[in-house]
Amino acid sequence: MAVFGVLAAALGVVGLVAPDALLTVMGFAPVPRGERADGDHTLVFLTASSMAALNMGVYYVLAALADWKPFFRWTVPFRLLTCAVFTLAVVTGRAPAGFLGVGLWEGLGAVVTGAALRYERRAAAATE
Repeated sequence: MAVFGVLAAALGVVGLVAPDALLTVMGFAPVPRGERADGDHTLVFLTASSMAALNMGVYYVLAALADWKPFFRWTVPFRLLTCAVFTLAVVTGRAPAGFLGVGLWEGLGAVVTGAALRYERRAAAATE
């Protein structure tokens, strides 16, 4: 959880400081500022998403430091949903293929988190 939190926060900072770098990492071709069409709000949405990622990253780190298991459990279904939505966006042509990595990252994180929680629960039950 802490690793995911640090990575989410770091990518949030990248999006706030260097939005074109984040767009490139996600498989989008950045458009130079002078070439953006009137009404192109890509940078506004990227700023909002990056700020949300920064906040979410901090929440994950704080939850990890507090070993807040209910929070960990709550993340599993929502990260699986995020995986499905982002993957579907690529499959339907709404997002470039590079964006698939974001969906897979969420899915893998959900599976690893769920497996770790299950392992800990079974280990605790075995020692009782």
